[in-house]
Amino acid sequence: MINVTIWNEDSIETSAESVLAVYPEGLNGAIRDFLKVNDDMNVRTANLEEDECGLPDEILNSTDVLIWWGHGKHQRVPDELVKKIHNRVLCGMGMIFLHSAHFSKPFISLMGTTCSLKWREGDRERIWTILPYHPIAKGIPEHFELESEEMYGERFDIPAPDEQIFLGWFAGGEVFRSGNVWNRGLGKVFYFQPGHETNGSFHNEYVQRIITNGVRYVAPVEIVEKIECPHFESLEK
Repeated sequence: MINVTIWNEDSIETSAESVLAVYPEGLNGAIRDFLKVNDDMNVRTANLEEDECGLPDEILNSTDVLIWWGHGKHQRVPDELVKKIHNRVLCGMGMIFLHSAHFSKPFISLMGTTCSLKWREGDRERIWTILPYHPIAKGIPEHFELESEEMYGERFDIPAPDEQIFLGWFAGGEVFRSGNVWNRGLGKVFYFQPGHETNGSFHNEYVQRIITNGVRYVAPVEIVEKIECPHFESLEK
């Protein structure tokens, strides 16, 4: 059984009428609903407004895969929690970052770069599968389209992915590395670009399948208690 925790800000950006018109149960609820039908997943949600940001040690340390969505309140996430998340990934926890979580403190910490990009208002997007035999691409066609999604474009300031699976193209001509995997210590990190709060991307069957496949791909075989680094202090979960 894969223990999945879905985290987001649960702020005005994800609870406004314009958002609830698209996601009546909120973003967390939408992702939870399509993941919980899988018999191999135990799914729970957490958000910024809960005690300890919804991720006290007992929750974080029992999470196999952490899914992260954030937008306007990245700086409210405590640095101590970011360190715990980073170290748990190094110890084997899988992590999935969605859409504007590219600017989240945990993602920037794990990437070691600014993670900046170009963006503008929504446009039609075509997502190309450029690594078709990758497990995250299982059941995904050569390409599929999202009628409207916030445009993210290059240059995306990230380290070269260990695996680039999807490439996004927008009707305005921009392209974007929209689905990437990095190995960090014993853990895997998957970033997937669709998911603006007023678009319906999380209702798309292929987006749902990619996230579901992603959970299984980054799920750990084992999470160790700590990693001994000869040049640094021990990294404990």
